[in-house]
Amino acid sequence: MSQTAKRQQAPGGYRLRVKGHLDQRWSTWFDDLILTREGDGTTSISGAVTDQAELHGLLMKIRDLGITLISVEVIDPQDTGNALQIGVRPVPR
Repeated sequence: MSQTAKRQQAPGGYRLRVKGHLDQRWSTWFDDLILTREGDGTTSISGAVTDQAELHGLLMKIRDLGITLISVEVIDPQDTGNALQIGVRPVPR
């Protein structure tokens, strides 16, 4: 892929799921991403990520916190909402 094609790509969306519930105080550490405390005891961190360098930066933050990373999922960046979301979402049955 050419450098021009790389620069013209829109940001991708990602959802990182970590073990445990992160407190609201961590929301500013993850910039403009949405933190959702899931009903199964995990936290989803989701939103638009500009490039692979930013994604790796997020992964390093999770590593530096000593939190267990459960999954990384590609999502539609438009489907992440606009506001910070701290709450508990019930586990689907």
